[in-house]
Amino acid sequence: MADAALRLKGLVEQLLGAPLPVRIRAWDGSQAGPPDAPALVVRNRRALRRLLWKPGELGLARAWVAGDLDIEGDLYEGLDLMASLVWERGEDARTLLQALGDPEVRSAARGLVRMAGLPLPPAPPPEEVRRARTHLHTKRSDKRAISHHYDVGNDFYEIVLGPSMVYSCAYWEQDGTLEQAQRDKLELVCTKLGLTPGQRLLDVGCGWGSMAIHAAREHGVSVVGVTLSQEQAAYARKRVADEGLTDRVEIRVQDYRDVADGPYDAISSIGMAEHVGAERYLEYAQDLHGLLRPGGRLLNHQIARRPQKDESAYSVDEFIDAYVFPDGELAPIGTTVTQLERAGFEVRDVESIREHYALTLRRWVANLETEWARAKRLAGAGRARVWRLYMAACALSFERNRIGVNQVLAVKTPESGASGLPLRARTWGAPTA
Repeated sequence: MADAALRLKGLVEQLLGAPLPVRIRAWDGSQAGPPDAPALVVRNRRALRRLLWKPGELGLARAWVAGDLDIEGDLYEGLDLMASLVWERGEDARTLLQALGDPEVRSAARGLVRMAGLPLPPAPPPEEVRRARTHLHTKRSDKRAISHHYDVGNDFYEIVLGPSMVYSCAYWEQDGTLEQAQRDKLELVCTKLGLTPGQRLLDVGCGWGSMAIHAAREHGVSVVGVTLSQEQAAYARKRVADEGLTDRVEIRVQDYRDVADGPYDAISSIGMAEHVGAERYLEYAQDLHGLLRPGGRLLNHQIARRPQKDESAYSVDEFIDAYVFPDGELAPIGTTVTQLERAGFEVRDVESIREHYALTLRRWVANLETEWARAKRLAGAGRARVWRLYMAACALSFERNRIGVNQVLAVKTPESGASGLPLRARTWGAPTA
């Protein structure tokens, strides 16, 4: 087929009723569209079949992960332009079927089918998680979901995260390294918790042990870190031993619901609560409340989505659910605060650090791209492409205020009402008498 790009551009614009803001480079080497714009590279006709059989985000994701689609040029600019065209329009199979009542749309769809070739749905890439959305957030299903995301290989995460091995939003000065920004985030959490030597800290979702090590080394506390990932736990235990902290840090492969050796003086939950799920969130908050001594503090660091018009409807990002965080759910910050208070906490501070996550994600993408060939060898080409798309798209979402991230400081205030916090907000420090 001669000049496939021009034909494809015309059909897509006819189908969507809008001009394409990106350039198209097709499998025959032809190009069409704005010459200075990033190019959407359509490597083969299979990409079209994926989009025709699963219109919208999931079809695009499958084509990307399989290597059928790519972006040539500035990745962030290309994704931003595609978001305005597809994701923000909310296109899915149902809305496109409704649009087929328009003769012009039907004609464009027929043209795309002819270009795509045999109308057989390609199998999803092997990296996709396929399961029924039932029995969410049982201990078994949560362990399986965590393993999918975190047991990719510690060497792969070392590439992405760098020496800090912290997989959550850093806390940035105007200039600085990723490692310093992650250290500053860990210190911010410790400061808000008011940690003092001899206290007990529970780190829920401890990852590769960075928070546990920092708190024990810099603040003299004893730490129990829990994770569901075997690979994380093994890595964290080695780091603890290398730091000479085995007498103060214990890393367990354990569900937070099975922790029964409270009370703790403080609990940190950094980037873990997104895995809990709406139907389990109150239970999560109640469990952590029960593990704290009176006057103990919780620092809950969590990504938040914007409220929907209909909060009773289940909402899921198809790409992230299928390829990144199976069963992950984001809640508005107001919902999180309400659930924490329903569990008995007194919420004392909420700090939004949304812009900080965008900066963090861009550094992770840069790390991945710098060692792209090695990352593909370690995790496989498909999985590496998942992470690159996921992190770049999330960076844009934080920059555009589509999602946010917040640190919520809550206290298990005793009946006396003495919270132990200083009179002036954000002058944290040790608990007062």
